[in-house]
Amino acid sequence: MKAGPVAIVDIGSNSIKVLVARRSRSGRPEAVFSETIEARIGAGISARRPRLGPGGMAAGVAAIRSLLQMAAPFAPHRTFLVATSAVRDAANGAEFRRRVRAATGHSVRILSGSGEAALIGRGLRCDPALSRLRNFYVFDLGGGSLECLSFRARVPGRAISLPLGCVRLTERFVSDPSRPFASGAAAAIGTHVRSSLAAAGFDFGLPAGAAAVGAGGTLSTVRAIRAARDGVAFGRTDPYIPVGELRLLLERIGSLSLSRRRTYPGLPAARADVFPAALATLIAVAGAGRLDGFRHSLYNLRWGMAATELQR
Repeated sequence: MKAGPVAIVDIGSNSIKVLVARRSRSGRPEAVFSETIEARIGAGISARRPRLGPGGMAAGVAAIRSLLQMAAPFAPHRTFLVATSAVRDAANGAEFRRRVRAATGHSVRILSGSGEAALIGRGLRCDPALSRLRNFYVFDLGGGSLECLSFRARVPGRAISLPLGCVRLTERFVSDPSRPFASGAAAAIGTHVRSSLAAAGFDFGLPAGAAAVGAGGTLSTVRAIRAARDGVAFGRTDPYIPVGELRLLLERIGSLSLSRRRTYPGLPAARADVFPAALATLIAVAGAGRLDGFRHSLYNLRWGMAATELQR
């Protein structure tokens, strides 16, 4: 008897997402339903000993409950809740997990940084649009961390997770997010990202011509801005995003105050404060690896979890 779909709830620092997926005839997971809620549970993540605030925990629990209710009509056979950097690093992460369990009846699994990166890599390999890529990098930028992977002949190499998420770097390097994004902040973020990649020993040594695949909300937002500008559906926008476009977008949006950024077409108001730091981070990654751009994919951690669980 064929098992039903699975539901994966991904509890990130900036957003919480659900994917309900079933196994297709090809063996790959296919989406039945997906939704995202911007909850920002990771506020304060840059502190030496970060803690989840009462407001962030309440917003996170409410978002998880809402997403589970949205997923329920699709009758998932099994449901999995996984948490990443914000809960992983928080001194009171166990308290948040208890609150989620009390409110939903579901336990939250905390992913290690390497475990998170590995699941992202598995998710990317589910993307049919990337099936012909042999040698490629993967960068998944979240609110708390940046996952970096490399694939040679589609075999994953070392996968690392670095504390370079856009919420974390905004808190650390942007003194007043309500004001235009300062060039000094961009320079400081760039230096920090490049030095962190070098210190971690991330391998940028793939053969010439290797692609760079990007996942996460930042590149999704870039495509949403394109879609709003061109008056087309998100899915009709080109998934390839050159670094030059990121620089122009940072110059344009970074020059605006936060209040004006919040009304920028295609830019979610909840991401407006961290979006400039996120762009600066991806620009720095591209500079460190001499990359021309990123090929965006929506297949990341949730898809990796779904592929794993549907195979059981």
